[in-house]
Amino acid sequence: MENPIWGDSIFKRKKKAANIFTILKQVPIFSELKNKELSEVEKIVHRRKYKKSEPIINIGDPGLGMYIIVKGSVEITEDDNAGQKKILAKLADGAFFGDLALLDESPRSASAVALEDSDIIGFFRPDFLDLLYKKPKLGIKVLLALAKVVGERLRRTNELLAQIQQKKDVSGSG
Repeated sequence: MENPIWGDSIFKRKKKAANIFTILKQVPIFSELKNKELSEVEKIVHRRKYKKSEPIINIGDPGLGMYIIVKGSVEITEDDNAGQKKILAKLADGAFFGDLALLDESPRSASAVALEDSDIIGFFRPDFLDLLYKKPKLGIKVLLALAKVVGERLRRTNELLAQIQQKKDVSGSG
């Protein structure tokens, strides 16, 4: 069963990306923006290269923003109850992660490590908040799109929990 939080269908890009503008256009949070609006977002994102095995975010770190993989791959992990590393997802070109940090600065619930040399775009909370204050119409469009992505994940999680509960009820009634 697809993981409701890290499922491929949320993160897949539509086609090969050539530049930051094109990459941003393929991310659901920015996909409905007009070209002029997307150009404004393009001005405030940060691009960085990560070496193989370099951490991008660590579990417990404050949430600073979201990341979009331009080129490369990233492994998302958490520690299970036994203290073992549990792989939640392996993401590649065009995928994004960490977007909840745009809404709050809660500690990271997972870690992300580059599986190979990777080119990553960062969109950070302070820049997003600044966008909301300076260009509220644009900021609200991004915020509503972010809410839609978060809502979709919550629906998937609820469906998964309902399926688990249903299996539990069936196995417990026999």
